[in-house]
Amino acid sequence: MGDFNFMARFLIITGLLLVLFGLFLFLVGKIPYLGRLPGDIVIKKENFTFYFPLATCIVLSILFTLLLNLFFRR
Repeated sequence: MGDFNFMARFLIITGLLLVLFGLFLFLVGKIPYLGRLPGDIVIKKENFTFYFPLATCIVLSILFTLLLNLFFRR
């Protein structure tokens, strides 16, 4: 019986995380300038486009670090 409780909790938590991740992906497209910051690398050729959002990754990393430090500070 204990294994079923663990599995049920695991599936519920995994489902909630997937829903939150889906909402994040849905809303991230509505944030202006995200993905088009100075420092984002875009190389366009005839049949090829390479995109690496370097500045966006750095900004998001700093924001998430600050948020996590605020929530998990002791």
